[in-house]
Amino acid sequence: GLASDLLLLEQDWRTCQAPLLSPKLQNRRCKLIEDERLLGLVGKQQRQRYVTKVGKCQVNLGNIQEKKRFLSDIFTTIVDLKYRWFLFVFMMCYIVTWVVFGTVYFFDAWVRDDINHIGDPEWKACIENVDNFISALLFSVESQRTIGYGSRIVTANCAEGVILLMVQSIIGSMIDALMVGCMFVKISRPKKRAQTLIFSKNCVISHRDEKLCLMFRIGDLRESHMVDAKIRAKLIKSRQTKEGEFIPLEQSELNLGYDTGEDRLFLVEPQIICHVINQHSPFWDLSAESLKREQFEIIIILEGIVEATGMTCQARTSYTEDEILWGYRFEPCMSLEKGAFHVDYSRFELTFEVQTPAVSAREMQEMAELERRDRSTPSLCWELPPQPCGP
Repeated sequence: GLASDLLLLEQDWRTCQAPLLSPKLQNRRCKLIEDERLLGLVGKQQRQRYVTKVGKCQVNLGNIQEKKRFLSDIFTTIVDLKYRWFLFVFMMCYIVTWVVFGTVYFFDAWVRDDINHIGDPEWKACIENVDNFISALLFSVESQRTIGYGSRIVTANCAEGVILLMVQSIIGSMIDALMVGCMFVKISRPKKRAQTLIFSKNCVISHRDEKLCLMFRIGDLRESHMVDAKIRAKLIKSRQTKEGEFIPLEQSELNLGYDTGEDRLFLVEPQIICHVINQHSPFWDLSAESLKREQFEIIIILEGIVEATGMTCQARTSYTEDEILWGYRFEPCMSLEKGAFHVDYSRFELTFEVQTPAVSAREMQEMAELERRDRSTPSLCWELPPQPCGP
C-alpha cells in the first residue's frame, strides 16, 4: 500500500543521510532515492481510470477490420465527428459538388463550342454567358443554391443541360437534408445537458438506519428538470476465478434500490444515493483497513429525458478506492427561506466525520448476532452456599 511504500522510502532517506566514505557518493545516493520517491508518488497519482470524473470512457478501440460498418451508418458517423472534422465534411460536400458540376457545365460548353460564340446573336447556346471555368463554377453555385442572378441560364437548345440541372438540384436537396439534419442533431445533442448534472467528488461510507451504506450525492443545476431519471452503478474490478481464469475489468452491478424503486429519481434538489452493504453487495467483506489495499472503480450512470427536447441524456462519473471516505457523511445543503426551499451548492461537497466502526459489514453483523445470542441465553449460574473457614 501507499503507507508501506512511504515508510520504506522514509527509511531509505534516513539511511542516505548516514555518513559514507565519500560525500560525493552520499549526495548522489540521496538524489537517486529522492527521485525514486517522487516517481513513486507520481505513479500512485497517475492511475489509469476506466471512466474519468467528467464521464469520458478511457477505452481506445483498435484493429477494427470491418470499416464498412461505419459507412453503412453514415448519419451517426458524421454526427459523432469532432466539430473541426464535421465542419470540414460540411464544407467539402458543397464545394465538391459545385466544382464537379461546374466542370461538367464547362466541358459541355466547350464540346458544343459555345465558348467561341459568346456575343453571337445567331448562335443557339446551351448555357448562356458561360465562357470559362469560373463562369461555369458560378453557374453551378447559382443553380444549386437557387441564387438566380439571371445572367447565366440553361436554354432549351440542349437536353443535356436540362438533365444536368435536374440532377444537381436533386443532389443539392439531398446534401441539404443530410448536412442540415446532422448540424441540428449535433447542436441539440443532450451530451451538453450532462454538464449541468453534477456528482460529488467523493463517496462516503457510514451508517444509515443501522446499516452500513455507501453514499454519494448528485444534483441538477438547471431549473428544467430531468424526466424519468434513473441511476445505476457498476463496479469495475479484476478478479481470478476458482479455475484460475483471470477476468480483467469485470463489471458487476451495485444495487441502488432497484427492487424498491429508489433508483427512480425526482431530481429537483440534490439527492444522496445510497447503496446498502449487505450479503449481496460486493463490499460485504470490505473494512476500513482492507479499503486501502483494494483496487477497484465504481461507475455511476445517470439517465433521463431532457424536458426541453425530449431526448435521452446520460451523465457518467467514477470513484476509485482512494476517493471513498470511511466514516463520513454529507452535510445538508437545503434550507427553508421565504416560503421556498433554498439549495446552497457551495455545501454540495462538504462532509463531516461520524463515528463508524472500522470493521466490515459482515463482522458487524456477526458481532450483533453474538450480542443478541448472549442476551437471549438464560443465566445458568447460581450462588454456592458459604463454606466455613478452616483453622
